Amino acid sequence: MATLIYSATASLDGFIAGPGGDMSWLTPHLGDEDPTADRLMARTTALLVGARTFGGDDPNRGTEQEGAFGGQWSGPVVVLTHRPAAEAPGGVTFVDDLHRAVDLAREAAGDGYVNALGADVARQLIAERLLDEVLLFTAPVLLGDGVRVFSHPGGTQVLLDRVPGETAHWYRVRY
Repeated sequence: MATLIYSATASLDGFIAGPGGDMSWLTPHLGDEDPTADRLMARTTALLVGARTFGGDDPNRGTEQEGAFGGQWSGPVVVLTHRPAAEAPGGVTFVDDLHRAVDLAREAAGDGYVNALGADVARQLIAERLLDEVLLFTAPVLLGDGVRVFSHPGGTQVLLDRVPGETAHWYRVRY
């Protein structure tokens, strides 16, 4: 069965997007060789994304790097949304139920990774105890405001264990 991972790049103060979902801050930090990112890409066989992430600000919009993973992604995408589009682009499935979205993404991923993109999707996955792993990259920038890596109104503690043999920022979720 596929592993469900939430991966994101965050500012040092814990934001994955700036105010209004702005992603332009990330552009100067893309493109460097990163063996961890390469391993993640090689293992990822499906994406599970929220509607805001799917239709949001792409710092590479209008360039050959537009799209997930700097334009390198070409596999199946499951979009979790309350307002599915009438027509889906090729390889994209719109779903309005979290459990159905996870089932479809895991089926598409086979034995690979389903990479969950978007803080709200990650929050929902954790709340339902569906998320297996978290991988957090950091960028040397402070944003001060925006979309947090993880947010849970009222707070909650999610315990994580390091994945053996991986970076200090790749964890298994402990339920």
